Amino acid sequence: MNHRVAAYLRVSTDNQTHDSQRAELEDYCSRRNWANVQWFVDTASGAKQNRSGLNDLMEQVRRGKIDTLVVFKLDRLARSLAHLAQLIAELQAHGVALVCPSQGIDTTNANPCAQFQLNILAAVAQFERELITERVKAGVSAAKHRGVKLGRPSKWHRYIEPVRTMVFEGLKASEISRKLGIPYSSAGELVREVKTGNSATTGTLPLPLKDEPIPQPVVH
Repeated sequence: MNHRVAAYLRVSTDNQTHDSQRAELEDYCSRRNWANVQWFVDTASGAKQNRSGLNDLMEQVRRGKIDTLVVFKLDRLARSLAHLAQLIAELQAHGVALVCPSQGIDTTNANPCAQFQLNILAAVAQFERELITERVKAGVSAAKHRGVKLGRPSKWHRYIEPVRTMVFEGLKASEISRKLGIPYSSAGELVREVKTGNSATTGTLPLPLKDEPIPQPVVH
C-alpha cells in the first residue's frame, strides 16, 4: 500500500503566498519517495481556532486516511504549545507520524529518536500549561487581595441603585426585602455592598450611613 502523506500549508494574510512552503515540502517528499501526497491549505492567522484546511486535514486523520503529516514549521500548524500537544496526541492516537523538515522533527519509524522528540514536545507543552495555570491563580489571588469580587454578578444586582437609595433613607434589609420583593439574604448582601462600596457592578464610594455627610470629590 502506498504511504499516504498529508502536507499542510498556512500563511497569515492574502498578501502572502504558500509557494515557498510548498516548494520545500514537495522537494522533501520527493527525496523520501512519497508520491501520494494530499495538500491542505489555509490563509488565516495562527491564533484563529477554526481553520477549514486544518479541520479537513484532521478529519482525514480521524478517518484513518493519513500515515504521515508534513509541515514546513510547527508554528504553521499549531497556534500554541498546548494546541500542538493536543494535535500530537490525536496524531499518535491514529498512528500518524509528524514530520517538520526545517526543524529536524521526524516521528516516523525511520527515525530512532522519534519517541524522544514526541516526549520533549509533550513535556514543553505541559510546562506551558502549568505556567499559564500558575499565572491565572496568582492573578485571582491578587484580585481577591485587592477586594475585587470575582465571578458573575448575582441576578439581584439590578436592584443595587434602589437599594442604595433606600439604605440612605435609613431602611433596613428586612424592609428593603419586602419593598423590592427579593429574598432577605439577597437584600442583606446588597446592603453590605452598598455600605462598603464593594459592589461588582458599581465603582462608587461606600454609601454614608444616615446623617453622615456625603463624600465629595477632591478638586486639585
